[in-house]
Amino acid sequence: MITFVALSPSVDVTYLVDEFVEGGTFRPTSVFRAAGGKALNAARAARVLGASVRAVAILGGSTGAFIGRDLAAAGVPLEAVVAEAETRTCVSIASAASGLLTELYEHPSAVSAEELASLRRVLGRSADDGWWAISGGMPSSVPVGELAGLVRLGHSLGQRVAIDSHGAALAAALIDRPDLVKVNRREAAELVGASLETDVFDLALRIRNVTGGQVVITNGVDGSIAVDDTQRWRARGTGAFGRYPVGSGDSYLGGLLAGLDGGDAFDGALRLAAGAATANALVPGAGVFAAEDAVLIAAQVVVTTG
Repeated sequence: MITFVALSPSVDVTYLVDEFVEGGTFRPTSVFRAAGGKALNAARAARVLGASVRAVAILGGSTGAFIGRDLAAAGVPLEAVVAEAETRTCVSIASAASGLLTELYEHPSAVSAEELASLRRVLGRSADDGWWAISGGMPSSVPVGELAGLVRLGHSLGQRVAIDSHGAALAAALIDRPDLVKVNRREAAELVGASLETDVFDLALRIRNVTGGQVVITNGVDGSIAVDDTQRWRARGTGAFGRYPVGSGDSYLGGLLAGLDGGDAFDGALRLAAGAATANALVPGAGVFAAEDAVLIAAQVVVTTG
């Protein structure tokens, strides 16, 4: 079982337009709306790949109600903490003429101390051993140490904890030794106070020296790398890149945890993660790819060690 914890969910809206220029008026050719935010995107991706999942999310207002309905339609069980603040909306505009994607992301909705306490109570009812995936940026209203507290709570309940976040909250949580940290190269460099030109394996090893766990760094078209206490891996994709990258990093995490929770060796989980990320970018919307596409792409991913 993989529990995806969402403190900063959103309704994600993708507009497809023939052309987009600032200051103009345009009619979308297609519109896609889905439960979003990093954790829920990852949950949907893992579910597409057949993993046993649940989502625990702080949701408020009509957008929060939409998220509940959308996750139900996607077969993702949800335990919602009712919030006073309306859940945010994030918009992406994909232009066919330029191939560019314009993104308008609201800041995460405010979360109260009472809502955080309710979230911890819901999580404390976890019965099945497995993974917790705490994914997404922390709302500004949430104390910096809350992410670290959730790592400790998960460990106290016998869960393995994966984090995909950034900034001060992530830095503070490392000392509590999450089992897996997944970040992109920019986030990794920021986390350890290094330049973007720093060797990506060096970045990963600096993080692992604090956590003692597995570290995965995604690096755009150059694929991804991973380290643990004994091994290094590099995963390179097929060279196929889609027009809709929103949610590909989240789909990567969903695929990675789907593989690990399903008993795959780490190299196999890396292949499935890369397959999910690439398949996600082929179609509009985050985490709504076809499982067969992800599996076919994963079979072509090259993973090397050393």
